[in-house]
Amino acid sequence: MIAVERMVRYVRRSATTGGLSTAASSALGRLGREGPQRLTELARAENVSQPNMTQLVTRMERAGLVRRTADRTDGRGVLVEVTDTGLDVFQQRRTERAQALHELITKLTAPEQQAVKIALPALAHAIEDDHLRA
Repeated sequence: MIAVERMVRYVRRSATTGGLSTAASSALGRLGREGPQRLTELARAENVSQPNMTQLVTRMERAGLVRRTADRTDGRGVLVEVTDTGLDVFQQRRTERAQALHELITKLTAPEQQAVKIALPALAHAIEDDHLRA
């Protein structure tokens, strides 16, 4: 578990574009991957309170990373969506994390590299299966 925690911290720290907090990076990533969401859905998915998510979205909106738009299916609702700038930041941060992981993997022996190439997709698949059941 310690190794996983260290790897996650290392990879997260490697993404510096936009100078985002972990919470902002996570929310931006979710919006970039999943598309527009209601503030309440985003707060629930990110496991934070709605007031905290409102503050975070406001800061991200001021930075030009997200915008609030009317929900076309419910005129009273508001959706949060990533802007083109936010999408660029999201993609750059993903590239930085991928590069950091690649650099770590290149430091391994050939058998270790092969083990990682098998283990990481298997873990991702298990996480996806678990997420679909939830």
